[in-house]
Amino acid sequence: MARIAGVDLPRDKRIEIGLTYIYGIGLSRSKEILEKTGVNADIRVKDLADSDVAKLREVVENDYQIEGDLRRWESMNIKRLMDIGCYRGRRHRSGLPVRGQRTRTNARTRRGKRLAIAGKKKPGKK
Repeated sequence: MARIAGVDLPRDKRIEIGLTYIYGIGLSRSKEILEKTGVNADIRVKDLADSDVAKLREVVENDYQIEGDLRRWESMNIKRLMDIGCYRGRRHRSGLPVRGQRTRTNARTRRGKRLAIAGKKKPGKK
């Protein structure tokens, strides 16, 4: 089993797709990595030689910011926006869409599940 940057790559997928399981690596970056290392993109992860895995691991860990470092960097950027109190930071803080989307309808991903509006209280029976 190939383990790169603390992530077990799925055995039965092509290495081109398998690399995308690492946080911070998408399809275009995966192709770029394979081109740098000279590994064939059509090989399945289970068929990789140890030398290929070592080459991939070296390039991924030295040349790219991935996994924990990338998550930390992103969260620090968001925290900075919230600390300076800019518009984007206030939107992050209040859990609303940040990039100009409408909120009257939609925006369910950021706002969460709909809550029922409290109705009128009914008078108690005497």
